Amino acid sequence: MKKRVITYGTFDMFHIGHLRLLQRLKKLGDELIVAVSTDEFNSLKGKKTLIPHEQRAEIVANIKCVDKVIPEKNWEQKIEDIKKYNIDIFAIGDDWKGKFDFLKEYCEVVYLPRTKDISTTQLKKSLANFMSIPKEDIIKAFEVIEILKKDFE
Repeated sequence: MKKRVITYGTFDMFHIGHLRLLQRLKKLGDELIVAVSTDEFNSLKGKKTLIPHEQRAEIVANIKCVDKVIPEKNWEQKIEDIKKYNIDIFAIGDDWKGKFDFLKEYCEVVYLPRTKDISTTQLKKSLANFMSIPKEDIIKAFEVIEILKKDFE
């Protein structure tokens, strides 16, 4: 009998931390199901995504360790999904440690460590910082780079 693993996430701005988490999740079983949060659900959670749900789901579906992608529409669906897909292991990043222990009644619950020094929140903050630089300063920086480039020619 196949051992099935399920996880949930937004997977916005897909990065190496996401990939490594999915790879580690796959090693826990034979089949990995990933529920990707819909835009509507993210909105209810107060999260704004940069990439629409359909594209995020397509990206995740094309990761070779992922066997199936389903939409995550609400908090309550986890128990339904565990029963529907005969899940053996619910696994998620350890930033959620303890929050899903109530699922232990239905399957094993595993919290995996996050990849160090990478997160979507961190990437969004860096992008926001970059975007806050005045246009004039960016133009001046490029002018300096052009001058330096000529010194190397």
